[in-house]
This record gives sequence, C-alpha cells and structure tokens, in this order.
Amino acid sequence: MLGYYVLIGAIALVSWLVSNQLKQKFAHYSKVHLRNGMSGREIAEKMLADNGIYDVEVISVRGQLTDHYNPKNKTVNLSEAVYNQRNAAAAAVAAHEVGHAVQHATAYRALEMRSSLVPVVSVTSGMSQWLVIGGLIMGAAAGVGLGYYVAVAGLVFMALATAFSLITLPVEYDASNRALAWLKGKHMVTQEEYKGAEDALKWAARTYLVAAIGALASLLYWALQVFGGRD
Repeated sequence: MLGYYVLIGAIALVSWLVSNQLKQKFAHYSKVHLRNGMSGREIAEKMLADNGIYDVEVISVRGQLTDHYNPKNKTVNLSEAVYNQRNAAAAAVAAHEVGHAVQHATAYRALEMRSSLVPVVSVTSGMSQWLVIGGLIMGAAAGVGLGYYVAVAGLVFMALATAFSLITLPVEYDASNRALAWLKGKHMVTQEEYKGAEDALKWAARTYLVAAIGALASLLYWALQVFGGRD
C-alpha cells in the first residue's frame, strides 16, 4: 500500500500545481480587457449564432471555474465572472463551452461516447477501489475464490472511470481548438488577446490530462496487485 500512497501523493501534488497555475493564468488574463468590449455571455451567444445553433441558452451560474455545457437541457453555463466580464479569460472560457455545444450539435463521436459513460461511471466510480481492496483482503484470508472475482469487478468499474477520463481528453482539446479557431477566424480578439485565450485554455486542458494520467496509473497499480499476486 505504501507504493499506492506515494503514487497518489505524487499525482495530487502535480494536480495542485497545475490547478494553481491555471488559477494564476486566469487571474492574469482577466486583466487583459477585450478591445471589442463584449462580455462572456455576448461572446457565447455570437459563437452559437455563427454556428447556426439557436436552441441553446447561455445562463449564469455561481462559483469560480464552474463553467460547463449541459447537453440535457442545452445550456451553456458560465460562472458569474465569465458571464459578465469582458476580458481574454472570459472570452476563452465562453468560447470553449460553446465548443461543447457545437460538438453536441454536430454529433461529435467522442462527446457521445463520454455522455454514454456518465450514468455508469456516476454509480460505479465511488465503489471501484473499495471493491478491489475488499476483494484482495478476502482473497488473502480465504485464498483465490470469491475475493478474486470481487477485486476483478472493482477493476472493471475502475477501467470504466479511466476510459471516461481518457475520452474526456479529445473532447476538451477539440472544444478548445474550436473556440480558438472561431475567435481567430472571426477576428473577435486582437493578437495579444488571442495569445492570452490560447494560454489559458492550454492550462485548463492540462488539468484533464493530469486527471487522466492519475486514473490510468491507479488502474495499472491495482491491476498489478490483483493479477500480479496470482500464481
């Protein structure tokens, strides 16, 4: 178990560093005001219209970095700062979330795959590790048998959560690419503003990359514990 705690500790440290850097980047680019004077809400609404999407609503939600697209009710949810502010960071986030709406409207395959995993992962992810640990304990006490199969079931659940994290990567990177292409192609931002938006989205994407690496590393560790201990 010591190796597992070292692994989790290392991943948690990297995750904190990336998250902290992301917050600093957004704080910095929040000071780069848009020359066109548009708010995050206006940016989002224009990008939706430019993509021929008229059935998606842009709304404000509480919190910091709570921005997301909800495919169930077709809403682009922007945090209060992004919704009202008129800076490079707000433009980047607003356009990124609309990027997800565009993915939804165009049936982007990776987004559909991720959405199909949400109901399963929301139920199984919280119990997967406990099943693996419980199965290993049962196996140690009673030998190979029910404990082994319980641990394998936990690994299957963990693999689904890992698949979700991995599929999230192309979804997030594609949304950012769509956002940046639109911002640049429609001349919505100056060169300085574009660089700020690009940098902010790169750091946002890295949070998902760290999460995916962590999920994969954890899965491999527990798979080694389950299968590596068998004769």
